[in-house]
Amino acid sequence: METTRYLPVFGRILIGLPFLISGFGKIASYAATTAYIAGVGLPLAPLGWVIAVIFEVGGGVCLILGFRVRAVASALAVFVFATAIFFHRNFADQNQMINFLKNIMIIGGLLQIAHFGAGQFSLDARKSRHYAITTGATP
Repeated sequence: METTRYLPVFGRILIGLPFLISGFGKIASYAATTAYIAGVGLPLAPLGWVIAVIFEVGGGVCLILGFRVRAVASALAVFVFATAIFFHRNFADQNQMINFLKNIMIIGGLLQIAHFGAGQFSLDARKSRHYAITTGATP
């Protein structure tokens, strides 16, 4: 169906943009973020901050642009699962349960991207078209 060819790019933007915004929020609030990381009992909070910023900003940009999305989506799925386990495990708190389930839903979307790829409007598709043109292979 012709109209559905735009769905992958919209899906990547809708999943990638919150990662990007969250990552920039962590950059702007280093002290609060490292305190929160330390507050849940994780060691090396500054390293955790760096890891979170790299995954969220880098992963968000890669998803939005459609660059290496299968690997990026897989890595982000693991990252989101880890954040669900370490930061949203108090199921007695309804907000924590909602955030845990939200993370599980995000993982589902990321796994869809990891399986189906970036779609037609992406750097990945452009790279494969360029490869096919320069080598004579079929994309």
